[in-house]
Amino acid sequence: MSSAKPPLDELRIERPAGREPEPRLWRSVAVVVVAVVVLGLVILVWRSRSGAVEVHTAVARELSTSGGDHTVLNASGYVTARRAATVSSKVTGKVVEILIEEGMKVAEGQVVARLDDTNVQTSLAVARAQLQSAKASLEQTRAQLKQANAEFQRVTELAKRNIASQSDLDVAESNAKSLQAHLAQQQVDVTVAERNVAMWEQNLDDMIIRAPFPGVVTTKDAQPGEMISPVSAGGGFTRTGIGTIVDMDSLEIEIDVNESYINRVQAGQPVEATLDAYPDWKIPCHVIAIVPTADRQKSTVKVRVGFNRLDPRILPEMSVKVAFRETGNGPANAGRLVLVPKGAVQSRDGRDVVFVVQHGRAERRAVTVIETQNDDSELNAGVAAGENVVVDPPAGLVDGAPVREKKL
Repeated sequence: MSSAKPPLDELRIERPAGREPEPRLWRSVAVVVVAVVVLGLVILVWRSRSGAVEVHTAVARELSTSGGDHTVLNASGYVTARRAATVSSKVTGKVVEILIEEGMKVAEGQVVARLDDTNVQTSLAVARAQLQSAKASLEQTRAQLKQANAEFQRVTELAKRNIASQSDLDVAESNAKSLQAHLAQQQVDVTVAERNVAMWEQNLDDMIIRAPFPGVVTTKDAQPGEMISPVSAGGGFTRTGIGTIVDMDSLEIEIDVNESYINRVQAGQPVEATLDAYPDWKIPCHVIAIVPTADRQKSTVKVRVGFNRLDPRILPEMSVKVAFRETGNGPANAGRLVLVPKGAVQSRDGRDVVFVVQHGRAERRAVTVIETQNDDSELNAGVAAGENVVVDPPAGLVDGAPVREKKL
């Protein structure tokens, strides 16, 4: 007879060998999740650091502008003449004489060329003969009128004494009044003939071409034997001018200033000009006027600059560089300037910009460039002294991009 098992042993559940309790499994899963999160953060930080752009930076330096003249804007332009003319004739004709050469000085009214006046001389002679004929006829009529008036007076006296008939009186009166009307007509004919002579004399004078103002001949455009006309001949061989005369006393500089910088220019402002032909010669000038309109295509405003003193070395169409100056007490130089390396200033979207490093990222700022000399650019807005600016920033650098600094 076998012994019975205890009741409690029969109620025990047998677990498979090797199975871990449930709490250990969840702890393992939690450890794995935390490890994955930490690994992801590490990868993110590594990618962020590895994606930063390495840039060279320099510290912006302060420059005091108290006292003295200072350049507020540099520009370039050309020497132009306010008075320049291509001298031509008033009528079409053949050139028979040219009296000018390039570089020759001429006075106002000086004869520079002559046209063939043969036909005009003939027409003038005919007009003068017609005038003489009209005057002779007028004198003849005056004599006849004088005789007719005397006859009328005689017949009137005879009629009062009943010696002459009324018919004789009427005929005498009619003759006198007819000659009076004919005399008035002939007086008008004489006036017409005089005007005709004056017209042909003017035409004859137009065959002589004169300088309209004193100046220097810069071009000679015609030769004897050529036809000249005040209008274009439509592809023929007719010239439209004898030559070009320039008034050297009217020379000035024309400059197209970007409208973004026109606020730095004002009438009467001192200017220092340098001709490309004479780079060591500083010419004192001044702003004559700012033309009150802008060029929509080029976004520029034209500025006229006059020379304080003219010089024979200054010639029309010369290239010139100008520096607009301002005294240290002027509004353009109020405050302090900042010096940054020239390579830190970039042109983006038509504006001058500088990238400043702030908290490991590039910050794009618009700046106002006063002057660039040697390796530095002077700024009066956009950057403060002591800030780190990016020198020669990469083309792909944008505002807010992470950067790693490398001091120059």
